[in-house]
Amino acid sequence: MARVQLALNVNDIDEGIAFYSKLFSTEPAKVRTGYANFAIAEPPLKLILIENPGHGGTLNHLGVEVESTDDVTATNARLSDQGLPTATEDQVTCCYAVQDKVWVDAPDGTPWEIYSVLADSETPNGEPRNVDPSCGPGACGTSSDADICCAS
Repeated sequence: MARVQLALNVNDIDEGIAFYSKLFSTEPAKVRTGYANFAIAEPPLKLILIENPGHGGTLNHLGVEVESTDDVTATNARLSDQGLPTATEDQVTCCYAVQDKVWVDAPDGTPWEIYSVLADSETPNGEPRNVDPSCGPGACGTSSDADICCAS
């Protein structure tokens, strides 16, 4: 099952959890310091809350959670075939999970990730990436390249 992901910045993680638990009648699937995610059945949604004081109410990034790495690979090929610059990250730890993902930016710069969760993680590492078309596919795969080619 694929589902859309919406990652929001919130000023206070506890207030955000309380509000969105009531709004969607569900408790978070995962809570860590400054982070929560909800696996909402109806409507099908992966809602991510990222504590970012002073930036509450703003979009962090968007995504689509897919079933498998094969789905990520197929999406990357499809986007590349359509001429869209992408950045891939394999087995990256992000949002308290190990993931394979591909990033693509909307014309206005909004970062989208298409990802598959491989395993749970106790560390949050990773930030949303913006794709610099001059960097080419996979440019965000290393920290040194990310400093040059990708902005969080």
